[in-house]
Amino acid sequence: MLLLLLVWANGIHGTVIGESSNLTVALQTSTSFESFQTENSLTAPAPPTNVMGRDRPNDAGGRVIISWTKSVDDGQGTNSVQEYVILRSAAVDGEFEEIGTARKGATEYVDINTRDGVEYYYSVKAAAGVLLSDGAFGEATTSAAQWFHTGRANMLVAVLVLSFLILWFIRKAKKGEALYIRPIAGLEAVDDAVGRATEMGRPIMYIPGIMDMDNIQTIAGIIILSRVARKAAEYECSILVPTSKSIVMSAAQETVKEAYIDAGRPDMYDANNIRYLTDDQFGYAAGVDGIMLREKPGAIFFMGCFYAESLILAETGHSVGAIQIAGTAQPSQLPFFVTACDYTLIGEELFAASAYLSKQPLLLGSLKGQDWGKGLIIIILIIGITLVSLGFDQIVSLFTVR
Repeated sequence: MLLLLLVWANGIHGTVIGESSNLTVALQTSTSFESFQTENSLTAPAPPTNVMGRDRPNDAGGRVIISWTKSVDDGQGTNSVQEYVILRSAAVDGEFEEIGTARKGATEYVDINTRDGVEYYYSVKAAAGVLLSDGAFGEATTSAAQWFHTGRANMLVAVLVLSFLILWFIRKAKKGEALYIRPIAGLEAVDDAVGRATEMGRPIMYIPGIMDMDNIQTIAGIIILSRVARKAAEYECSILVPTSKSIVMSAAQETVKEAYIDAGRPDMYDANNIRYLTDDQFGYAAGVDGIMLREKPGAIFFMGCFYAESLILAETGHSVGAIQIAGTAQPSQLPFFVTACDYTLIGEELFAASAYLSKQPLLLGSLKGQDWGKGLIIIILIIGITLVSLGFDQIVSLFTVR
């Protein structure tokens, strides 16, 4: 009897265990099926809408801007958009090729590889993983270059105003009207320096810097040389012009020769006094110092672009007792000239000197027009700062260059 009870109990226990195992398998199978069913129920995100292509404004061509309205699944929904795929075709029924992607939330993309005058069709698809929406299409678009940059109209106005002022003052100068230019002490002393050298029986030395004729400071220096050479010819005083560039030597020779002819003393011109030394910076400085010590000029002019040799030259000139007038637009060299020379033209004074001394209508008109232009800019800045301080920020857009 006991044996039969044990067998009966084991049968029940085995049945329960078997049923439990079958239930677990059934539950797992049901869960896997639901997951499979959920995964296969995913659909592509909604496509973007209102796809439009337009030529990119204010450029040199070759670019098209594609814009669209975001997909409704961008940032929400089960199939949230991860990016947008941009496709392009040369025909509406042609094959579309992917040209790039844009991040989610974007509404524009710039195609930078187009040919001007060729029609392109664009399609934009929303992507969620490997799932892509249907393509949204836009109409045919072409790129083209623009002749005028509308974002820089303010610069055009500024150029026109400045050009008008310069041309107006040039016209006034050609008519013989007196144009006031602030007196510059260094330029007022040019005649005195030449006269002093003449009284001492010493030559004049003119140093046009160490740069070539493609430097604006050298050009200004050569123009000033014309005035100094003419005054030297009038006073019958010789002038020495050592140069570090062969082209500068040729320009200086022609300038001095013409000045002597204008002064009515072509017989006094000596081309050997305008010589080329060397292109080497400190070799040139050493050569000029040697000439100073041998010739002992009564007046020395430094007019042009100078670098580390400036103090060497100016100190040597000071040691021979010459009156020295310097002019340069190199800020780093101005302290040396101010210290070692009697007069110094600072920055723009060097460029103004050419107009101040030559009295040529073109130079005088240009100088006066530029000064008025600078004054106008200062007035506009003061007005702009005042208005912005009072809260009128809109004026900033008028002066922004895009």
